[in-house]
Amino acid sequence: MHTDKAPIIEMRSIVKEFPGVRALSDMTFDVFPGEVHCLVGENGAGKSTLMKILAGAYTPTSGSIVVDGKAYGALSPSLSSELGIEIVYQENDLVPTMNAVENIFVGKEITKFGGFVAFKEMERRVREVMARYRIHIDPLQTIEHMSVADQQFVKILKALMNQSRVLIMDEPTSMFNVEDAGKVLDLVRHITSEGIAVVYISHFLKEVVQIADRITVIRDGSVIRTYDNSGRDVSIHDITQDMVGRPVDVFYQKDRCPIGEVMFEVRDLQLTHDSPHIQFSVRRGEILGFSGMVGSGRTEIVRALSGADPCHHMEVLVNGKPVHIRNPRDSIAAGIAHITEDRQRLGLNLGMSVLENTLLVSLQSKSTGTGVFYNLRAQAPGVQKIVEELRVKTPSLSQEVIYLSGGNQQKVVLGKWLHAQQSVYIFDEPTRGIDVNAKAEFYKQMTNLTKAGNCIIMISSDMPELISMSDRVLVVRDGAIRCELNGEQINEQTIIKEALGVD
Repeated sequence: MHTDKAPIIEMRSIVKEFPGVRALSDMTFDVFPGEVHCLVGENGAGKSTLMKILAGAYTPTSGSIVVDGKAYGALSPSLSSELGIEIVYQENDLVPTMNAVENIFVGKEITKFGGFVAFKEMERRVREVMARYRIHIDPLQTIEHMSVADQQFVKILKALMNQSRVLIMDEPTSMFNVEDAGKVLDLVRHITSEGIAVVYISHFLKEVVQIADRITVIRDGSVIRTYDNSGRDVSIHDITQDMVGRPVDVFYQKDRCPIGEVMFEVRDLQLTHDSPHIQFSVRRGEILGFSGMVGSGRTEIVRALSGADPCHHMEVLVNGKPVHIRNPRDSIAAGIAHITEDRQRLGLNLGMSVLENTLLVSLQSKSTGTGVFYNLRAQAPGVQKIVEELRVKTPSLSQEVIYLSGGNQQKVVLGKWLHAQQSVYIFDEPTRGIDVNAKAEFYKQMTNLTKAGNCIIMISSDMPELISMSDRVLVVRDGAIRCELNGEQINEQTIIKEALGVD
C-alpha cells in the first residue's frame, strides 16, 4: 500500500511492563505520511500505553522507536515534540480561565521588545492555522465558556501549531454529538491532505471504518491484525471478532446458588438534571455485572449509589425499605460496601497498619468498645481470621499497607468490607492489576458472599471475569443502561457490540 514512501515512525518489538503486569508484548506499529492509522481494542488492550510511549510519557521496557530511519530506545516528551509527534489526550489539560490563544501558547508565549507578550501576533498565527484547517471557534473566548467540542478543537490547534508531522488523537469524539463528531472527521481529512499522519484511537467503529486508511486491532497488549482499509471495505463484524476473539478462559466459575427476592433496588437515578433516568434491581444471592467502555458512565453510577459523588435524584430501597444516601456514611449505614477501583487513593490509608485499615469501616459504623486502643486489641483475632482466609501476605497485622504488593493491598480493601459485614457489595474493577492467584481468592470470596445471602454489583472490563461471574449483565452506554443480558446472551461478542452501539 505504501511502497512509494517510507514510514515516518516504526515501533519495533515494543514491550512495556508495569509491576506484575505486562501491558505490551512485542508490539510492532508504523505510520506513514498523510495516512489515518486507526488503533482499536477493548478497554485495557494497550492502545493508550503504546501511544504514551510514542509521546515520551512512558519508557518502553524493551524494543525501539525508529523515526525517519533513526532508532531510539525511548523518547522523552520534549524529544517526541521535537521530532514532530504531538498527542491530543482524552483528558482536558486546558486552563479554564484562559482563552484559546493563551492556552495554545501557554509556556511558549511570543514576546516583543521589553519582554511583553505579543498577544496580537499570537492571535494572528492561531487564526492563520484555523483558516488553513477550516476550524471555526472564537479564539478569544475563555475555555470555561466553550462547548466540549470547541475545547477539543483548541487542543488539536495547540498540537498543530507545533508543526506536527504525526498527530495522535486519543478518543477525540468520545464526548461529542453526531454533528460535532463529523467536524472532527472532516478536520482529520484536511490534516492528512497536507501530509501529516494521524494515529486515531477510537471505540466508535463506524467512525473508524469511515476514516481509516489502515486499522490495527490490538488485544491483551499484542497486535492481532492490521487491515488495509484504503477501499473502505473492512467490516465492523471482522474488527469486533478480532477485538474479542480469544476463548473465554474461565479460571474460576461462580458457584450457582439460589437467587432470592429483590434485595437492592434503584429507581429514577439521574446523575445530573439532564441525564438519562436509570433503574435496576439486584436479587439476594445474585451478581449483577455492569459492562461498558471507558467513559460510558458505569463508575459514575456506582459512585452515586455509595454516596461518593452527589447526584441530581435517586431513590434506593434495601430489602424493600427506602434509604437516603447523601454521603458514604449514609451508604455504610444502609449496608452498602464499595470496593473501589482506585485502592490506593480511595480504598486505603497507606500509612496505617493492616489491622487499622481492616477496621476502618467497622469502627466508623459500630460502637465496639470504650476506646480506640481497646477496639484494635479486641478486634485483632477477627481481623487475623480474615487475613488468613484472604491469604494476605503480611509479616504481621501491624505492617503498614504501603509496603504490601498491589494484590495484597486490594485484599485488605476487601477485608475491610468483609469485617464490616454489609449486605450489598459494589465491586468496581475488583481484580485490576492483580495476579491470577489473587483473582481466584476474590472470586471465591464473592461466591461466599452470595451464598451467605448478600448481593453484588460488579463493574468489570475483564470479559472472562464478567462472563464467568455474572448472573445478569447490564450494558451501559452514554450514561444510560442500554440492555440487560441473560444466560447465553452473556458473551463477548454481544457485550462489546452493545457497548459500542454496533448493529
